[in-house]
Amino acid sequence: MPTDADKRNELHLALLSVINTLVDGQKGLADIGDHLEDQTLKRYFLAESLKRARFRGDLEEVLHQNGFHDIKESGTTAGTIQRVWGDLKAKLGGGDHTLLATAEEGEDTTKEAYEDVLKHDLPLPIRQILAEQQAHILTSHDYVKSHRDAAVTK
Repeated sequence: MPTDADKRNELHLALLSVINTLVDGQKGLADIGDHLEDQTLKRYFLAESLKRARFRGDLEEVLHQNGFHDIKESGTTAGTIQRVWGDLKAKLGGGDHTLLATAEEGEDTTKEAYEDVLKHDLPLPIRQILAEQQAHILTSHDYVKSHRDAAVTK
């Protein structure tokens, strides 16, 4: 039977995983936004980057409230590789479609992180925060995907 300490540690690890994915998203969306030619998409990506920072802050606050004060967020190795790959594509002249495809891959990773964390036995207030964030992430993914698909026809 899991102890309270085990449950707290599981909560810490689960939220830290999402936080690191959000760090990746925050950096990746800003990087891609900087390279996009379409000004509307550029503004959207930069706003989404700020939204990921807010989501991250909300989850860090939950960890602080649960007694975890030494939060080390660095993103993930996979996220770093994906950003470098995206920068390389941009420098090679991949255009908005290529950048949007890279962004969609990142959004897929973020979707998976939320799906994984919501499989845990979480207190209701934390589950609600994550579910609200997940709903936004899904909407963002669909927006990026639809613009990626539209960029093919241009």
